[in-house]
Amino acid sequence: MNLDIRVPIGLLFLSLGGLMTGFGAVTHFTNPGMYAKSLDINVNLWWGLAMIVFGALMFHFGRRARASASTSAEL
Repeated sequence: MNLDIRVPIGLLFLSLGGLMTGFGAVTHFTNPGMYAKSLDINVNLWWGLAMIVFGALMFHFGRRARASASTSAEL
């Protein structure tokens, strides 16, 4: 079994970041007073985007390592 742990971690962060970004985008327009305690910064939106970027990087590097390992095994 050739499983790189970065691939499922990347998928997890991509899905959770997508949910958090969607929640932040919806509440930004429907309930803007919700973020008064956080200095009017939509923390759900920004941390969701950060999680998406992190998840995409983890997924990319996991897939790239797996692809390079399979090509080197063929040689």
